[in-house]
Amino acid sequence: MAVSIRTATHDDLATLRAFEQGIVAAERPFDPTLAPDPITYHDIPALIDSATAEVLVAVEDGALVGCGFARVEAAKAYEAHRQFALIGMMYVTPEARGLGVAGHILEALETWARMRGIDECRLEVYADNATAMRAYQRAGYVPHMVTMRRVRPA
Repeated sequence: MAVSIRTATHDDLATLRAFEQGIVAAERPFDPTLAPDPITYHDIPALIDSATAEVLVAVEDGALVGCGFARVEAAKAYEAHRQFALIGMMYVTPEARGLGVAGHILEALETWARMRGIDECRLEVYADNATAMRAYQRAGYVPHMVTMRRVRPA
């Protein structure tokens, strides 16, 4: 599979929105707090237009097969670094999974961050999403902070 990575454009919006819905559907089993459909996680056009974000797509034979973004975020005042790159909206089509597409997107997003002097990248993944956890750990990511919640019975 010959996959190329490029910056997303507004012409990619319909596919990016479909990819985002694929993410929502995949994450629903891990998060009972999600509102009923339809929901969106991101303002994709704003991310594409942002000077502090990069939205990338993976293309194979002219078709989009994956995406992801990096966005510069301010670190907390007590952290040693001033900013970090938040990685998000990582998605690969079912037929392209297991072929290294996500790794190519991550690598390109990390390069984008490094070119801006940012050496820390972070992402969020559900602790019960073992497949995603393994993929990110293979790419060198390690668990850092766990969010815990408690819901009192009604």
